[in-house]
Amino acid sequence: MAAVNILATRPQVLRLPGHWLIGGLAGALCGIVLLAVGIGAVAITPAQSLSILAELIGLDVGVPFTEQQQAVLLTIRLPRVLFGALVGAGLAMAGAAMQGVFRNPLADPGIIGVSSGAALAAVLCIRTNGWLFGKAGGTLAVYQLPIAAFLGGSLAAFIVYRLARREGTLSVGLLLLAGIALAMLAEALRGALIFAATDDQLRSVTFWSLGSLGAASWVNLSMVAALVLPAMMWLGRLARPLDALLLGEAEARHLGFDVTTVTRLAMLAATLIVGATVAFAGIIGFIGLVAPHLIRLAAGPSHRTLLPGAALLGACLVVLADLLARTVVSPAEMPLGVVTASLGAPCFLWLLLQERGFRS
Repeated sequence: MAAVNILATRPQVLRLPGHWLIGGLAGALCGIVLLAVGIGAVAITPAQSLSILAELIGLDVGVPFTEQQQAVLLTIRLPRVLFGALVGAGLAMAGAAMQGVFRNPLADPGIIGVSSGAALAAVLCIRTNGWLFGKAGGTLAVYQLPIAAFLGGSLAAFIVYRLARREGTLSVGLLLLAGIALAMLAEALRGALIFAATDDQLRSVTFWSLGSLGAASWVNLSMVAALVLPAMMWLGRLARPLDALLLGEAEARHLGFDVTTVTRLAMLAATLIVGATVAFAGIIGFIGLVAPHLIRLAAGPSHRTLLPGAALLGACLVVLADLLARTVVSPAEMPLGVVTASLGAPCFLWLLLQERGFRS
């Protein structure tokens, strides 16, 4: 019950109405996107960015731009920024859902083993030089790493799910323990593969593990969106049962909700989101943990506000982190996971101190 009380009765710092918070975050995301697509080796003002986009639908707003600016915006920066927003929104929304399912503010999207399984499969693919898919050629060879990572994450989530079933029902406690145990096993196996890797393979593993949006393209964006957006809409429909779960499993059942079905659906949606994002962007930490915390502090524990609010805040955080990653050490690029961890860890420590002060 302690975890339930923490989620349901945390202090609200800003006490913002839900629609104000959602509107403010949506406006902030639009501004951050305009800022991010304009900063780089080729400078593009916000007015020029809007002019380039307006031309796509046949409108002339009278702001001049060069062909180079148009090419950079449409082929490099815009798909990357939108990809980052999608990754951040998905991870944050999955994190909010997992915290609701487990009634634990320390839960994150990787708690069901998806991230660890995806990382193990990716290392295996790199270690074998893509042998499983490379022989087939074509699309499978080109996308061998993300395919392997997605399949590995999905398999890990399925194993955790099967281990957590008890007498036809799904135990949240067993789900948590199975996820932790499988993650430890996957990390051990990944360490063994890394130990036997060559220098080139080790470099590939390291860069993938630290996370990056360097693989962003319109094709990859559409592939990830095809999995992440339906899963996010799915999670949005679970707001009411997740609110009921805050009261406890027994109370949720008395209110007419099938706890096992809700847990299964939330877990499946989180698996799709985390599997797709980790497959193409690597492991990006803290977004699914910190973003729901901040929204919960600002607007309370209701998932009707928490889920969309966390998604918008997660999108803002990843786009800003990627902007820092590709500009701070330019012309080199810092791994995105390093930036999110550097920003997220102090924020999370602050949240823990706030929680300690509240409970003392």
